[in-house]
Amino acid sequence: MIYKSKLMSAISGGLLTAFLSFGQVVHAQEVDLSPEQKGRIRAEKVEAAVKLVPANFKFVTAGKLTVATNPGRLPLGDYASDAKTPIGSEPDIAQLVADSLGLQLELVPVAWEDWPLGVSSGKYDAVISNVTVTEARKEKFDFSSYRNDLLGFYVASNSKVTSISKPEDVAGLKVIVGAATNQEQILLKWIEQNKAKGLAATDVQYYDDQAVLDLALQSGRADVYLGPNATSAYQAAAVKKTKLVGTFSGGWPESAEIAVVTKKGAGIADAFTAALNAQIKNGNYTKALARWNLGSEAITESRTNPPGLPKS
Repeated sequence: MIYKSKLMSAISGGLLTAFLSFGQVVHAQEVDLSPEQKGRIRAEKVEAAVKLVPANFKFVTAGKLTVATNPGRLPLGDYASDAKTPIGSEPDIAQLVADSLGLQLELVPVAWEDWPLGVSSGKYDAVISNVTVTEARKEKFDFSSYRNDLLGFYVASNSKVTSISKPEDVAGLKVIVGAATNQEQILLKWIEQNKAKGLAATDVQYYDDQAVLDLALQSGRADVYLGPNATSAYQAAAVKKTKLVGTFSGGWPESAEIAVVTKKGAGIADAFTAALNAQIKNGNYTKALARWNLGSEAITESRTNPPGLPKS
């Protein structure tokens, strides 16, 4: 992901060409930032999913599916060139669900901290905003899974590091990670395990500036960047200077899934799950993720209230 604060952009007709902060053109790939989103994958109505909507369920607005989302960073979500329309992989998934239920999509941008109260109070029919399923959240909400929650190891395209799949693989490497993040805590646990085994130390590096982080990786001052796979995968596809060498669950050692959030006991979750499974089966789901280079996070089946990360 190239952060907006670190880039100059040339926007023409809703199409963005990205530059690094020091002015170098990194790739001529054009990203559709138009509010119309003509490339968004659309779907046909799924009668089996519609039949699962409880007879007494009342949508916020008749004929519409009102979905809260938190635009912040592509590929998950951001604002279009009109500075008000949410776009990204999360709005695309919301569109597939709405189409499946025969409803018009109404996207509502919200701050991350506001979505729980909004769902509980019935202000939104659902939230589709990169929410991880946890056992604590399942006490208050229902879930329909639609993506794996992954962290990714990324290296420079010409790096000799080809695979990281276990704690031992980071021994002796210089690893960039975000401070005070979930991935930092996991990395530090790995380092402690390696230390107990007498393996080489790992040099942990922190950068607040994305351009400096990128330069460290490309110059060899760092070997690997560990971060959320979604944003890193998007950057790898756009900039073409990094490559993926390993992924693992964002809840390591537990698996973690991202899901649509609905009000606990509202009875609508099964309809959402059926809608998602229909789109997985017909290929639209795969196309929607591929549009944002998120195929590595695809699931093979949506589940209602799957096992969540345990309470801490």
